[in-house]
Amino acid sequence: MAKENREWVWLQCTETGDLNYRTQIKIAGGPQKIEIKKYSARLRRHTLHKVKRK
Repeated sequence: MAKENREWVWLQCTETGDLNYRTQIKIAGGPQKIEIKKYSARLRRHTLHKVKRK
């Protein structure tokens, strides 16, 4: 897979607003609205994280 069709995005916690994780997603053909349950260090539990583009 070519690196040109990937984009760096942040995963933002929906409860605290913290930008906890940075990941790559596919630009063309991939899902644009990603919601993942990830660990929030501030709340010390898993919360819903959404894609945030800077």
